[in-house]
Amino acid sequence: MDIRHLEYFSEVAKQLSFTKAASTLHVSQPSLSKAVKHLEAELGVPLFYRSKQLELTDAGKAVLINAKNVLDAFNNLTSELSDMMDLKKGEIRIGIPPIIGAAFFSKLISEYKELYPQVEIILTEVGSKMIKQGVEDGSLDIGLICNLPVQKNDFDMIRLINDPLMLIVHREHALATQKAIDLSKLEKEPFILYRQDFTLHDRIVDGCSKKGFYPNVVCQSSQGDFMIEMVVAKLGVALLPSKIAKSITDPAITTIPLKHSSISLELGLVWRKNKYLSFAVREFISMADEFVLLNE
Repeated sequence: MDIRHLEYFSEVAKQLSFTKAASTLHVSQPSLSKAVKHLEAELGVPLFYRSKQLELTDAGKAVLINAKNVLDAFNNLTSELSDMMDLKKGEIRIGIPPIIGAAFFSKLISEYKELYPQVEIILTEVGSKMIKQGVEDGSLDIGLICNLPVQKNDFDMIRLINDPLMLIVHREHALATQKAIDLSKLEKEPFILYRQDFTLHDRIVDGCSKKGFYPNVVCQSSQGDFMIEMVVAKLGVALLPSKIAKSITDPAITTIPLKHSSISLELGLVWRKNKYLSFAVREFISMADEFVLLNE
């Protein structure tokens, strides 16, 4: 049995389309169809229903589960052998939510690059949901996610940050003189809020709801810098993680702690269980763990 045939079959099963799978694998569609038919002949069972919509047969579903195990084992073997040949090179594919920004991550990456300058770090900025999917399907080695906890059966993880939110207002705002403020005092304020697909959106709305009101949202964004610009323009107030809020240098912004609030940004580093981790990835995880201890 050719390992490539299992790889081709798995991609067709994922896409449920020979055309899309051929494009993803960069092979011709006839070659892909021939490989799948060869696998079917070798196993003695049809793997797909070839009607208007391509579907897996029951046998195909069973083969897919085992094919994934075989491909994982093969990839783990090749990764381990590659590590043995060249321990200090390689790459790390990391998923980062847009909310994170340099305030949380740049120092760790800088320290890692000083130790391992030949390791390429590839950062992909997507939401936590896509990051978990990428870690699960192997397109990402590790990911930073905000909505903890994750399914422990699928992932290993370390907690990096639990960062309380702070209020930012324009320095001429009526609340700018407050040393600390309760969320209930923001009932009539226009909010610059994270988009609905962000965990912090739900946590802020829930926190306001517990104080007896729904926030008056005038703008939603995935970018902290844009939210800050909106506050500078006096269009509303915003709640940001303290590490971001305290790093704001614009003199037009005043930062105020929240009283009696448990709303925070939880940040964790996750990777897939039972997958071989390269030396480069293992070392990054180790440094991240130490980084947490040193910055607590």
